[in-house]
Amino acid sequence: MVPDILIPVIVVGLAELGDKTQLSTLLLASKTDKHLHLLLGVILAFLIVDGIAILAGEWIAHIAPGGLIKILSGAVFIIFGLVILIFRNRREETKSKYHFENPFYSGFIMIFVSEWGDKTQIAAGLFATKYSGLMVLTGIILALSLLSIIAIYSGKFISDKVNRETLAKIAGISFILMGVAFFF
Repeated sequence: MVPDILIPVIVVGLAELGDKTQLSTLLLASKTDKHLHLLLGVILAFLIVDGIAILAGEWIAHIAPGGLIKILSGAVFIIFGLVILIFRNRREETKSKYHFENPFYSGFIMIFVSEWGDKTQIAAGLFATKYSGLMVLTGIILALSLLSIIAIYSGKFISDKVNRETLAKIAGISFILMGVAFFF
């Protein structure tokens, strides 16, 4: 039982450390004051994506073509980056329309779309072929939750220290670059 949780925690924790997922979460955290909502959205997306991988086991690669997933993920990153850059100067007048207003949905959508076919999801499916699925899911969610908390805290810290205009430019460009990277 312990290896069923511990091995996924260690492997996924190391694999995701500094990954696009953590960078995305950090950037989203720097754009909001609702950090708990962001964390819950991110965790729910991980739970669904990795839960499906575990249920599907090693067959996850046959559910959707990897190329389509990469294109969709890249497009979402680019769209998020463009939205950040376009609305960076319109804080108050567009606040009600600004789609990052709801960090739960922003975090959920970003992670949900970008994690399909990711190494974490594939690892979840593979671990489920050897270990208890529920224990694997527990270990993976524990690792990803801890990393997401660190990313959110780091994003909050950075947003307190860096000018919002500069932060918006960095975040927007970073999202676009991550999106473009999906196409290669």
